[in-house]
Amino acid sequence: MSKLASNYTAAAAIPKHRIVKHGATDREVTLATAATDACIGVSHEISANQGERLDVWHVGIVLVEAGAAIARGAPVASDGTGRGITAAPGAGVNARVIGFALEAAGAAGDLVRVLLAPCVMRG
Repeated sequence: MSKLASNYTAAAAIPKHRIVKHGATDREVTLATAATDACIGVSHEISANQGERLDVWHVGIVLVEAGAAIARGAPVASDGTGRGITAAPGAGVNARVIGFALEAAGAAGDLVRVLLAPCVMRG
């Protein structure tokens, strides 16, 4: 499957395989820090320091670092450090899903393949 990526400037340090959102200016990204953040993609296989350039995947199947165990097929949102967690919004709350896990993650730190399919999930 093909992937689509764009190049951005890191507004702060961004580790590889993390969920990102728009930064304060055009063509800038920062880590997503909540399941409610409007995430736009996942950082590439190379980490970036503040001010450095990095690629962000927008389409395709990509690796995401898990922030907790994730079941295969679960919708994936961001934790407080851009790692993937199972989206589980409370009643009346929206979660911004980046995609769906194609395999299970057993624990935080595992890399899991995610099919990118950004959407909003309402609890």
